[in-house]
Amino acid sequence: MVDYHAANQSYQYGPSSGSNGAGGGGSMGDYMAQEDDWDRDLLLDPAWEKQQRKTFTAWCNSHLRKAGTQIENIDEDFRDGLKLMLLLEVISGERLPKPERGKMRVHKINNVNKALDFIASKGVKLVSIGAEEIVDGNAKMTLGMIWTIILRFAIQDISVEETSAKEGLLLWCQRKTAPYKNVNVQNFHISWKDGLAFNALIHRHRPELIEYDKLRKDDPVTNLNNAFEVAEKYLDIPKMLDAEDIVNTARPDEKAIMTYVSSFYHAFSGAQKAETAANRICKVLAVNQENEHLMEDYERLASDLLEWIRRTIPWLEDRVPQKTIQEMQQKLEDFRDYRRVHKPPKVQEKCQLEINFNTLQTKLRLSNRPAFMPSEGKMVSDINNGWQHLEQAEKGYEEWLLNEIRRLERLDHLAEKFRQKASIHEAWTDGKEAMLKHRDYETATLSDIKALIRKHEAFESDLAAHQDRVEQIAAIAQELNELDYYDSHNVNTRCQKICDQWDALGSLTHSRREALEKTEKQLETIDQLHLEYAKRAAPFNNWMESAMEDLQDMFIVHTTEEIEGLISAHDQFKSTLPDADREREAILAIHKEAQRIAESNHIKLSGSNPYTTVTPQIINSKWEKVQQLVPKRDHALLEEQSKQQSNEHLRRQFASQANIVGPWIQTKMEEIGRISIEMNGTLEDQLSHLKQYERSIVDYKPNLDLLEQQHQLIQEALIFDNKHTNYTMEHIRVGWEQLLTTIARTINEVENQILTRDAKGISQEQMQEFRASFNHFDKDHGGALGPEEFKACLISLGYDVENDRQGDAEFNRIMSVVDPNHSGLVTFQAFIDFMSRETTDTDTADQVIASFKVLAGDKNFITAEELRRELPPDQAEYCIARMAPYQGPDAVPGALDYKSFSTALYGESDL
Repeated sequence: MVDYHAANQSYQYGPSSGSNGAGGGGSMGDYMAQEDDWDRDLLLDPAWEKQQRKTFTAWCNSHLRKAGTQIENIDEDFRDGLKLMLLLEVISGERLPKPERGKMRVHKINNVNKALDFIASKGVKLVSIGAEEIVDGNAKMTLGMIWTIILRFAIQDISVEETSAKEGLLLWCQRKTAPYKNVNVQNFHISWKDGLAFNALIHRHRPELIEYDKLRKDDPVTNLNNAFEVAEKYLDIPKMLDAEDIVNTARPDEKAIMTYVSSFYHAFSGAQKAETAANRICKVLAVNQENEHLMEDYERLASDLLEWIRRTIPWLEDRVPQKTIQEMQQKLEDFRDYRRVHKPPKVQEKCQLEINFNTLQTKLRLSNRPAFMPSEGKMVSDINNGWQHLEQAEKGYEEWLLNEIRRLERLDHLAEKFRQKASIHEAWTDGKEAMLKHRDYETATLSDIKALIRKHEAFESDLAAHQDRVEQIAAIAQELNELDYYDSHNVNTRCQKICDQWDALGSLTHSRREALEKTEKQLETIDQLHLEYAKRAAPFNNWMESAMEDLQDMFIVHTTEEIEGLISAHDQFKSTLPDADREREAILAIHKEAQRIAESNHIKLSGSNPYTTVTPQIINSKWEKVQQLVPKRDHALLEEQSKQQSNEHLRRQFASQANIVGPWIQTKMEEIGRISIEMNGTLEDQLSHLKQYERSIVDYKPNLDLLEQQHQLIQEALIFDNKHTNYTMEHIRVGWEQLLTTIARTINEVENQILTRDAKGISQEQMQEFRASFNHFDKDHGGALGPEEFKACLISLGYDVENDRQGDAEFNRIMSVVDPNHSGLVTFQAFIDFMSRETTDTDTADQVIASFKVLAGDKNFITAEELRRELPPDQAEYCIARMAPYQGPDAVPGALDYKSFSTALYGESDL
């Protein structure tokens, strides 16, 4: 070192604003204004002056000894400026101007001025401190100058959690001593009197040097001496204060305490640097672990949902009809359970899965991580495709079930009608074959044979009348076959037997007629009166049988119009009964006339009318049966009319509710679309408004439940159409599911915008400006911008993306960021991410590598032992499990490669 001599210039010391000087970390003047500086108008407190002298002297010597010298009297040994310049060179690491030779006062003043000039070059403007006061040994000014040096070189650059200088040093002390009992650091005077805070600082960093649990709060002198002696012996921190001076002072000098404590801070700065590095790594690892958990949750939920879809689709695609209505109705009830119970939770799971996926991607973008790519087959698009397949399978399934039930109902009706007509026909044919085979004409008299011929003609008339019934039976059997009736085999067997028998009757009838006609020429005409009776009785008898059959005929209708048509037809039939009754009376009168003639002519009739088996008793019996069936038919038709009126009420009731719910859902969908575009107020206001809106939608659910109940009543009544509304339950359900999904997605978009805003530091005004710019170019209000719209938006925000080679290249770069999937659309979320990501200070792979390097002691690798010592257990093991062995030339056994691990966290390379 060289000798220093004084020069001649005056500087002042005190509060003043100043600019950053070389090596400055901010405005020293601004900082100085925050300190409790010297009161130039009052005398220095003697106790404080004593403490400052001792502390400042020890602090200066802790640096001067590096240059092989010391001071003993702080206001005497700096008077010539030589050791003052030397002190500044040691603590700054810079060379000062060459000192002037000579020992005259002017040389000393010049040298002190060089020192003060150097201090000023570091951003400090001195007020009221001049070289003359230092050369003259002014204690107050000398101590003020040394405090200025301590502030600038020992305290100003301290920074803890975005606070600096005194506040940063205080925060550091509070954080380090927080776990210790009886320690509460609130300032740099009273908080240190009992000595526990000094001991806590040492124990926190070097626990082997201090037995903290044995210290007592009521023994401050012992505590202080213990801390000062340990610091001097093991930490190379000279003893700067006496314990008795601190204890015997009501309020220790703040500057002395700050100076002493700053020495502890710098002694432990290496540990502080390692702790900062560890905190950064822990923060990065915590983000990575949380993202991995979210990825695992997504994979699990996606697998579960896809498996449910895979199991459900074959069930919905199974269109194999059952044989009975009861079995098909059970399938319909199973489908209703699926729609009411099983599907709604899956709709919510699908919506939540998309929300979780979007939130995860947002978090990955905000933490500068690569986008999440789910396992093959588990992308959101895969789930959407599976869901579309599910809904395609579901589409028409309910309609198929109802149509199948309707088909089975018709089949049952036709089968019953077949059995009824077959039974009537079989009852009529009973004994007919034996009668036609009877050869009674061979022994008959002439009158008998004529009677047999007439009787046969009546039978042929009867046979022809039954032709329609046989054709109806065959037609019903054919329809049952075409509709795939499950018991078609027995129907066909019975129908074939009837047809075969009918053919046999026709053949036998023809044969008998030929035999009778062959004999007819030899026989006389039978009594014309009996013949007339037989001819009129047979068709009337057939009419009554047909009437009874019609009155007992089953019917199936689906509307009030259809039943009213049947009632009208029945009323028309009843209007013919008086004419029929007159015909009956006329036929009976013929019979009575024949009896009267026989009696009046003393003719002995041999039994009943030889031309017909239809006796007056039979006619009266069947007429009575018709009279009984008419009111029963009235009752059945009225019951069915009441049922159809009830069904019409159900239709109108459902339509009334559906015509309210359907437009309500449509209106809400339009309002959500409008809200998502016109977002006003803060994002929190928007989120609150949307959640209130969501609650109002959820509160509307009872209206949908009521509609479901009404729809179930309609289905249970087997009502298949409704002319009073264009809304089906299927339309309402799909609309409701879309409404819930849309509001949930809109809320998620705002939540992600809040997440992006907070993480990126975007102000509300910026967010509103982004939204206004986006909406201005979103001409169709579709919530996304096409490439040309997005380019116009960028130009309006000042981006140079005009149509030239450089502009096109920049625009293509930006599009690759905001639309990585090349969909041709830019969403608002992607727009916000782009507007904030390039200016936001986020963790990078290089920062994490630098932090690991600190923990590794500047090595290119780190060991498991070092990781376990510096990081929390779970995060240390997380790193150890994933770090590859280090392969560099300086590798040692167990060395781990933290560089490749760090870059892999950000997707820049693979482990």
